[in-house]
Amino acid sequence: MTSTAPSPSSAPMRRIETADDLARGAAELARIDPRLAPALALCAPLPLRRKPDGFATLLEAIVGQQVSTASAAAICGRLRAAGLDAAAPIRAATDEDLRACGLSRPKMRYVRSLAEADPDWAALRHAPAEDVTRILTALPGIGPWTAETYAMFALGHEDVFAPGDLALQEGARLLLDLPARPGAREMRAIAEGWSPWRAVAARLLWAYYARAKGREGTL
Repeated sequence: MTSTAPSPSSAPMRRIETADDLARGAAELARIDPRLAPALALCAPLPLRRKPDGFATLLEAIVGQQVSTASAAAICGRLRAAGLDAAAPIRAATDEDLRACGLSRPKMRYVRSLAEADPDWAALRHAPAEDVTRILTALPGIGPWTAETYAMFALGHEDVFAPGDLALQEGARLLLDLPARPGAREMRAIAEGWSPWRAVAARLLWAYYARAKGREGTL
């Protein structure tokens, strides 16, 4: 059985909570890897993108899988209007209630699983990123990307990355002038060199990729 409790850790964890925290991390990142300095200057200030932690944020992440941003926003709006944005109401809801808000059958199963598990959100706030990922990916419908970005944006972890993200991979290809887009394994290895500021590097690569695609007129 997969444990749902974070392992004890005595190591202090710094968090990216404010724009100042992010700017400090960006300065350290430029020192660690000078290749990133021009892009950091180009994309400054990097977006903080912090979100509240807890059930509602993960619910939104599940809803947003494989649908457009507009569709996800509409479904989340209907769930909030129906009072179905917390664990207890989801557990009490019927399939018809959830279907009326726009959830597909697989997503109904995923949000019910999240509501039944209802992880210890307070404990997750103090857990290492590895534990956050382990606990959340044990739940149906939550993969590594969702867990890693939750640790990054909802919990403020400074040294977490999402190597399977295609935009991060393409951003790295463009910024580092790589011959091909790195796969998840190569991207993880590249990001190791940016520790302990990998979450800052992720924000940079997303911002740099968006700028590059904008210049190409494809966004």
